[in-house]
Amino acid sequence: MKRNKAAKGAAAAPLPSVVTDIPEVKPGQSVALLQELHILTRDGKLNQDSRRKLKQVYHLYQFIEPLLNDVVKDKGAVSLVDHGAGKSYLGFILYDLFFKGLQEEAHRHSRIYGIETRDELVQRSRELAAKFDFPGMSFLPLSVAESTTSSELPPTVDIVTALHACNTATDDAIDFALKKRARHIVLVPCCQAEVASVLKKNKGQSLGKSALTEIWRHPIHTREFGSQITNVLRCLQLEAHGYQVNVTELVGWEHSMKNELIIATYKNLPRKRPADRLKEVLDTVGLQEMGQRFYTGAEAAHEVANEVPNE
Repeated sequence: MKRNKAAKGAAAAPLPSVVTDIPEVKPGQSVALLQELHILTRDGKLNQDSRRKLKQVYHLYQFIEPLLNDVVKDKGAVSLVDHGAGKSYLGFILYDLFFKGLQEEAHRHSRIYGIETRDELVQRSRELAAKFDFPGMSFLPLSVAESTTSSELPPTVDIVTALHACNTATDDAIDFALKKRARHIVLVPCCQAEVASVLKKNKGQSLGKSALTEIWRHPIHTREFGSQITNVLRCLQLEAHGYQVNVTELVGWEHSMKNELIIATYKNLPRKRPADRLKEVLDTVGLQEMGQRFYTGAEAAHEVANEVPNE
Protein backbone atom coordinates (compact mmCIF):
# COMPACT_ATOMS: atom_id res chain seq x y z
CA MET A 1 0.00 0.00 0.00
CA LYS A 2 2.78 2.41 0.91
CA ARG A 3 4.54 1.52 -2.30
CA ASN A 4 1.45 2.45 -4.35
CA LYS A 5 1.16 5.79 -2.58
CA ALA A 6 4.81 6.51 -3.23
CA ALA A 7 4.41 5.66 -6.89
CA LYS A 8 1.36 7.88 -7.13
CA GLY A 9 3.24 10.75 -5.50
CA ALA A 10 6.18 10.31 -7.86
CA ALA A 11 3.89 10.41 -10.89
CA ALA A 12 2.43 13.69 -9.71
CA ALA A 13 5.82 15.37 -9.38
CA PRO A 14 6.36 18.46 -11.57
CA LEU A 15 7.67 17.74 -15.04
CA PRO A 16 10.99 19.20 -16.19
CA SER A 17 10.71 22.22 -18.46
CA VAL A 18 12.64 20.49 -21.25
CA VAL A 19 12.80 16.88 -22.37
CA THR A 20 15.85 15.02 -21.13
CA ASP A 21 14.89 11.35 -20.82
CA ILE A 22 12.37 10.39 -23.54
CA PRO A 23 14.36 8.64 -26.30
CA GLU A 24 11.95 9.66 -29.08
CA VAL A 25 12.13 13.37 -28.21
CA LYS A 26 15.06 15.58 -29.10
CA PRO A 27 17.00 16.87 -26.05
CA GLY A 28 16.06 20.39 -25.05
CA GLN A 29 12.59 20.28 -26.60
CA SER A 30 9.98 22.10 -24.51
CA VAL A 31 7.75 19.71 -22.56
CA ALA A 32 5.00 22.30 -22.21
CA LEU A 33 4.97 22.97 -25.96
CA LEU A 34 4.73 19.28 -26.82
CA GLN A 35 1.88 18.96 -24.34
CA GLU A 36 0.04 21.92 -25.86
CA LEU A 37 0.47 20.31 -29.28
CA HIS A 38 -0.95 17.08 -27.77
CA ILE A 39 2.21 15.20 -28.66
CA LEU A 40 3.05 14.56 -25.00
CA THR A 41 0.31 13.60 -22.54
CA ARG A 42 -0.27 15.55 -19.33
CA ASP A 43 2.13 13.27 -17.47
CA GLY A 44 4.83 13.69 -20.13
CA LYS A 45 4.30 10.41 -21.98
CA LEU A 46 3.96 9.51 -25.65
CA ASN A 47 1.06 7.41 -26.89
CA GLN A 48 1.18 5.45 -30.15
CA ASP A 49 -0.48 8.13 -32.27
CA SER A 50 1.62 10.99 -30.93
CA ARG A 51 4.79 8.92 -31.33
CA ARG A 52 4.02 8.52 -35.06
CA LYS A 53 3.20 12.23 -35.35
CA LEU A 54 6.45 13.25 -33.70
CA LYS A 55 8.43 10.85 -35.85
CA GLN A 56 6.92 12.44 -38.97
CA VAL A 57 7.89 15.95 -37.92
CA TYR A 58 11.40 14.94 -36.90
CA HIS A 59 11.97 13.22 -40.25
CA LEU A 60 11.03 16.47 -41.93
CA TYR A 61 13.19 18.46 -39.54
CA GLN A 62 16.29 16.50 -40.51
CA PHE A 63 15.75 17.58 -44.13
CA ILE A 64 14.80 21.19 -43.34
CA GLU A 65 17.47 22.01 -40.73
CA PRO A 66 20.37 22.05 -43.27
CA LEU A 67 18.33 24.37 -45.50
CA LEU A 68 17.75 26.75 -42.59
CA ASN A 69 21.45 26.70 -41.75
CA ASP A 70 22.33 27.37 -45.39
CA VAL A 71 20.21 30.53 -45.47
CA VAL A 72 21.26 31.82 -42.04
CA LYS A 73 24.93 31.30 -42.87
CA ASP A 74 24.54 33.27 -46.08
CA LYS A 75 22.08 36.01 -45.03
CA GLY A 76 22.22 36.10 -41.24
CA ALA A 77 18.46 35.43 -40.93
CA VAL A 78 15.80 33.22 -42.51
CA SER A 79 12.14 33.39 -43.48
CA LEU A 80 9.99 30.27 -43.92
CA VAL A 81 6.40 30.00 -45.15
CA ASP A 82 4.50 26.83 -44.22
CA HIS A 83 1.45 26.30 -46.44
CA GLY A 84 -1.51 24.29 -45.18
CA ALA A 85 -0.05 24.62 -41.69
CA GLY A 86 -2.99 23.00 -39.89
CA LYS A 87 -2.16 22.94 -36.18
CA SER A 88 1.39 24.07 -37.06
CA TYR A 89 3.20 21.09 -35.53
CA LEU A 90 6.06 21.62 -37.95
CA GLY A 91 6.27 25.39 -37.45
CA PHE A 92 6.29 25.23 -33.65
CA ILE A 93 8.86 22.45 -33.50
CA LEU A 94 11.08 24.27 -36.02
CA TYR A 95 10.87 27.40 -33.91
CA ASP A 96 11.50 25.54 -30.65
CA LEU A 97 14.48 23.57 -31.99
CA PHE A 98 16.04 26.06 -34.39
CA PHE A 99 14.72 29.62 -34.48
CA LYS A 100 14.75 30.40 -30.75
CA GLY A 101 18.38 29.26 -30.58
CA LEU A 102 19.57 31.78 -33.16
CA GLN A 103 21.81 34.65 -32.15
CA GLU A 104 19.87 37.75 -31.09
CA GLU A 105 20.22 39.63 -34.39
CA ALA A 106 19.35 36.59 -36.50
CA HIS A 107 16.44 35.75 -34.21
CA ARG A 108 15.00 39.23 -34.46
CA HIS A 109 15.00 39.19 -38.27
CA SER A 110 13.89 35.58 -38.80
CA ARG A 111 10.27 34.53 -39.14
CA ILE A 112 7.94 31.60 -39.75
CA TYR A 113 4.62 32.27 -41.48
CA GLY A 114 1.90 29.64 -41.10
CA ILE A 115 -0.74 29.77 -43.85
CA GLU A 116 -4.02 28.03 -43.01
CA THR A 117 -7.60 28.54 -44.21
CA ARG A 118 -9.32 27.48 -40.95
CA ASP A 119 -9.72 30.51 -38.70
CA GLU A 120 -9.95 28.48 -35.49
CA LEU A 121 -6.57 26.83 -36.13
CA VAL A 122 -4.98 30.18 -36.98
CA GLN A 123 -6.31 31.71 -33.76
CA ARG A 124 -5.15 28.74 -31.68
CA SER A 125 -1.66 28.95 -33.21
CA ARG A 126 -1.48 32.68 -32.50
CA GLU A 127 -2.38 32.03 -28.87
CA LEU A 128 0.30 29.33 -28.55
CA ALA A 129 2.96 31.56 -30.10
CA ALA A 130 2.11 34.30 -27.60
CA LYS A 131 2.04 31.86 -24.70
CA PHE A 132 5.52 30.52 -25.47
CA ASP A 133 6.94 33.91 -26.43
CA PHE A 134 7.71 32.99 -30.04
CA PRO A 135 7.67 36.52 -31.53
CA GLY A 136 8.95 35.37 -34.89
CA MET A 137 5.82 33.38 -35.74
CA SER A 138 2.89 34.75 -37.75
CA PHE A 139 -0.30 32.94 -38.74
CA LEU A 140 -2.52 34.08 -41.58
CA PRO A 141 -6.04 32.83 -42.46
CA LEU A 142 -5.44 32.54 -46.21
CA SER A 143 -5.54 29.95 -48.95
CA VAL A 144 -2.24 29.19 -50.64
CA ALA A 145 -3.39 31.05 -53.76
CA GLU A 146 -4.48 34.11 -51.73
CA SER A 147 -1.15 34.24 -49.93
CA THR A 148 0.69 34.79 -53.21
CA THR A 149 -0.70 38.32 -53.52
CA SER A 150 -1.23 39.10 -49.83
CA SER A 151 0.47 42.24 -48.53
CA GLU A 152 0.90 40.50 -45.17
CA LEU A 153 3.77 38.45 -46.60
CA PRO A 154 7.14 39.81 -47.76
CA PRO A 155 7.95 40.10 -51.48
CA THR A 156 10.58 37.35 -51.17
CA VAL A 157 10.96 34.37 -48.82
CA ASP A 158 13.78 31.92 -48.27
CA ILE A 159 12.06 28.58 -47.71
CA VAL A 160 8.59 27.32 -48.64
CA THR A 161 7.08 24.14 -47.22
CA ALA A 162 3.82 22.45 -48.23
CA LEU A 163 3.18 19.19 -46.44
CA HIS A 164 0.17 17.17 -47.53
CA ALA A 165 -1.35 20.23 -49.21
CA CYS A 166 -4.21 18.56 -51.06
CA ASN A 167 -4.58 18.41 -54.82
CA THR A 168 -3.86 21.78 -56.48
CA ALA A 169 -2.74 23.44 -53.22
CA THR A 170 0.71 21.90 -53.82
CA ASP A 171 0.83 23.53 -57.24
CA ASP A 172 -0.30 26.83 -55.72
CA ALA A 173 2.56 26.48 -53.21
CA ILE A 174 5.01 25.97 -56.09
CA ASP A 175 3.58 29.04 -57.82
CA PHE A 176 3.96 30.98 -54.55
CA ALA A 177 7.57 29.83 -54.16
CA LEU A 178 8.47 30.77 -57.73
CA LYS A 179 6.90 34.21 -57.43
CA LYS A 180 8.56 34.79 -54.04
CA ARG A 181 11.90 33.59 -55.45
CA ALA A 182 12.33 31.00 -52.72
CA ARG A 183 15.78 29.47 -52.37
CA HIS A 184 14.49 26.16 -51.03
CA ILE A 185 11.15 24.36 -51.50
CA VAL A 186 10.04 21.30 -49.48
CA LEU A 187 6.92 19.46 -50.68
CA VAL A 188 5.03 16.37 -49.55
CA PRO A 189 2.31 16.19 -52.23
CA CYS A 190 -1.13 14.80 -51.47
CA CYS A 191 -4.35 13.76 -53.25
CA GLN A 192 -3.41 14.63 -56.82
CA ALA A 193 -6.81 14.42 -58.54
CA GLU A 194 -6.76 17.23 -61.11
CA VAL A 195 -4.44 15.60 -63.64
CA ALA A 196 -6.29 12.28 -63.36
CA SER A 197 -9.57 14.04 -64.13
CA VAL A 198 -8.09 15.61 -67.27
CA LEU A 199 -6.64 12.25 -68.35
CA LYS A 200 -10.07 10.69 -67.87
CA LYS A 201 -11.79 13.47 -69.82
CA ASN A 202 -9.43 13.14 -72.79
CA LYS A 203 -9.09 9.36 -72.68
CA GLY A 204 -11.41 8.74 -75.63
CA GLN A 205 -9.40 11.04 -77.89
CA SER A 206 -6.06 9.61 -76.76
CA LEU A 207 -6.64 5.85 -76.85
CA GLY A 208 -6.07 5.39 -80.56
CA LYS A 209 -3.02 7.64 -80.83
CA SER A 210 -0.35 5.74 -78.90
CA ALA A 211 0.19 2.46 -77.13
CA LEU A 212 1.34 4.52 -74.14
CA THR A 213 -2.29 5.36 -73.39
CA GLU A 214 -2.68 1.77 -72.14
CA ILE A 215 -0.86 3.01 -69.03
CA TRP A 216 -3.99 4.89 -67.94
CA ARG A 217 -6.78 3.10 -69.86
CA HIS A 218 -8.33 1.46 -66.80
CA PRO A 219 -9.85 3.76 -64.12
CA ILE A 220 -7.62 2.57 -61.28
CA HIS A 221 -4.56 3.11 -63.47
CA THR A 222 -5.84 6.55 -64.46
CA ARG A 223 -5.85 7.54 -60.80
CA GLU A 224 -2.45 6.04 -60.02
CA PHE A 225 -0.78 7.29 -63.19
CA GLY A 226 -2.37 10.71 -62.68
CA SER A 227 -0.78 10.95 -59.26
CA GLN A 228 2.61 9.82 -60.55
CA ILE A 229 2.67 12.09 -63.59
CA THR A 230 1.58 15.08 -61.49
CA ASN A 231 4.75 14.90 -59.41
CA VAL A 232 6.88 14.30 -62.50
CA LEU A 233 5.44 17.48 -64.03
CA ARG A 234 6.07 19.40 -60.80
CA CYS A 235 9.71 18.36 -60.77
CA LEU A 236 10.17 19.33 -64.43
CA GLN A 237 8.52 22.68 -63.74
CA LEU A 238 10.90 23.42 -60.88
CA GLU A 239 13.89 22.37 -63.00
CA ALA A 240 12.60 24.63 -65.79
CA HIS A 241 12.94 27.51 -63.34
CA GLY A 242 16.56 26.74 -62.48
CA TYR A 243 16.09 24.52 -59.42
CA GLN A 244 18.00 21.38 -58.54
CA VAL A 245 15.39 18.79 -57.55
CA ASN A 246 15.73 15.73 -55.35
CA VAL A 247 12.90 13.25 -54.84
CA THR A 248 12.96 10.71 -52.06
CA GLU A 249 10.74 8.69 -49.77
CA LEU A 250 9.84 10.32 -46.51
CA VAL A 251 10.25 7.37 -44.18
CA GLY A 252 8.33 7.44 -40.95
CA TRP A 253 4.91 8.20 -42.43
CA GLU A 254 3.68 4.66 -41.87
CA HIS A 255 0.04 5.65 -41.63
CA SER A 256 0.03 7.47 -44.99
CA MET A 257 0.42 6.31 -48.59
CA LYS A 258 1.50 9.83 -49.55
CA ASN A 259 5.15 9.34 -48.81
CA GLU A 260 6.97 11.29 -51.52
CA LEU A 261 9.25 14.15 -50.55
CA ILE A 262 10.35 16.71 -53.13
CA ILE A 263 13.16 19.12 -52.19
CA ALA A 264 14.13 21.85 -54.64
CA THR A 265 17.06 24.24 -54.25
CA TYR A 266 17.62 27.18 -56.58
CA LYS A 267 20.91 26.81 -58.45
CA ASN A 268 20.19 28.87 -61.59
CA LEU A 269 20.63 25.70 -63.66
CA PRO A 270 20.02 25.53 -67.44
CA ARG A 271 16.29 25.61 -68.11
CA LYS A 272 15.74 24.78 -71.78
CA ARG A 273 15.98 20.98 -71.57
CA PRO A 274 13.53 20.53 -68.64
CA ALA A 275 11.20 23.13 -70.21
CA ASP A 276 11.24 21.19 -73.51
CA ARG A 277 10.72 17.90 -71.67
CA LEU A 278 7.81 19.35 -69.69
CA LYS A 279 6.06 20.43 -72.90
CA GLU A 280 6.78 17.07 -74.52
CA VAL A 281 5.31 15.13 -71.62
CA LEU A 282 2.19 17.32 -71.59
CA ASP A 283 1.76 16.75 -75.33
CA THR A 284 2.47 13.01 -75.16
CA VAL A 285 -0.11 12.23 -72.48
CA GLY A 286 -2.76 14.65 -73.73
CA LEU A 287 -2.42 17.26 -71.00
CA GLN A 288 -1.72 20.29 -73.20
CA GLU A 289 -4.51 22.23 -71.50
CA MET A 290 -2.55 22.10 -68.24
CA GLY A 291 0.33 24.14 -69.60
CA GLN A 292 -0.80 27.15 -67.58
CA ARG A 293 -0.52 25.25 -64.32
CA PHE A 294 2.80 23.58 -65.12
CA TYR A 295 4.34 26.65 -66.68
CA THR A 296 8.00 27.10 -67.49
CA GLY A 297 10.16 30.12 -66.78
CA ALA A 298 9.85 31.39 -70.35
CA GLU A 299 6.04 31.36 -70.11
CA ALA A 300 5.75 33.07 -66.74
CA ALA A 301 4.69 36.69 -66.66
CA HIS A 302 6.80 37.13 -63.55
CA GLU A 303 9.89 35.60 -65.14
CA VAL A 304 12.98 36.29 -63.11
CA ALA A 305 15.53 34.52 -65.31
CA ASN A 306 19.12 34.74 -64.15
CA GLU A 307 18.15 36.26 -60.80
CA VAL A 308 19.38 34.30 -57.82
CA PRO A 309 16.57 34.18 -55.22
CA ASN A 310 17.15 36.15 -52.05
CA GLU A 311 20.75 37.03 -52.59
